Amino acid sequence: MTTVLIADDQPLQRFGFRMLLESQDDMTVVGEASDGAEATRMTAELHPDVVLMDVRMPGLDGIEATRRIVTGGGPSRVLILTTFDLDEYAYSGLRAGASGFLVKDAQPEELLSGIRAVATGDAVVAPSLTRRLLDAYVHHLPAAAEPDGSPDSPDPRLSSLTERETEILRVMGQGWTNTEIAERFHLAESTVKTHVGRILAKTGSRDRVQAVILAYETKLVGQK
Repeated sequence: MTTVLIADDQPLQRFGFRMLLESQDDMTVVGEASDGAEATRMTAELHPDVVLMDVRMPGLDGIEATRRIVTGGGPSRVLILTTFDLDEYAYSGLRAGASGFLVKDAQPEELLSGIRAVATGDAVVAPSLTRRLLDAYVHHLPAAAEPDGSPDSPDPRLSSLTERETEILRVMGQGWTNTEIAERFHLAESTVKTHVGRILAKTGSRDRVQAVILAYETKLVGQK
């Protein structure tokens, strides 16, 4: 059973989400929060598998609430929900540690599959949307710190990756799916999944979305 906490300042929106989620045999709503502070507190108390986090809420917004939940070190994963698919806050939400990003007008099946994916540690942002999102907000990225001041110095977060893993991380950052990667490198899809898992472990990325952000931060995307 996947447990879900709904964080949204609109009662009707929370009601709609609850009705949808509780119609599923494998999901249950453990609580509702009307602002970020309440969401943070309830997450610490209830330890839901997934927090559906609205971005714009009074007081503590969804971005800061996400950051506090993630840095708290608990098992809960955050799925960002927003009105626009390129909301100016969405990139900040992913940077704060959210495991996914969906728009509120997504189809019910998309939301349900997204929750299930996040609960199992996967990412829910479609590769094409990930690319659009990061391309739109790449100018928010801080300049990568170079250990010796040289622009050619490799980022230490990539130092433990093999050449093949680096190649795969690069195309992940370009929005490629596991199937596309398997076809490009003539690998079994199960082998690609193994490589992706190793990349996440070696780079300390919580999920695929965070790994894609890393590829942008380290300027891996766009290299020849």
